[in-house]
Amino acid sequence: MEKGTEQRSRMPGMVPTRNQILTLGDLEDFKTDMLQEVKRIIKECVSGQPGKKWLKSAEVKKLLGISHGFLQSLRDSGVLPFTKIGGSIYYDYEDITFMMSANKGA
Repeated sequence: MEKGTEQRSRMPGMVPTRNQILTLGDLEDFKTDMLQEVKRIIKECVSGQPGKKWLKSAEVKKLLGISHGFLQSLRDSGVLPFTKIGGSIYYDYEDITFMMSANKGA
């Protein structure tokens, strides 16, 4: 395989073609990535906590079982802090748990 072709085939986001060779190193990298993702998913299911610190709006709505409008009202009223980067809104998981415990009924 030519050096240029080999470099292009290892670039992230590139779609492999039928005539590219798959190496054992490629398979090992894939296996490592898959195992890490499966471990993260299992940890998330067992602990009930997401495997990441920052959640997008869709993830928060699913986690709390709320509508888009209610999430919007939580943001507008300042009850749930958020960070906006570009067009995406992110929520800190700790802020969500704090909000839930602060508003817990006795």
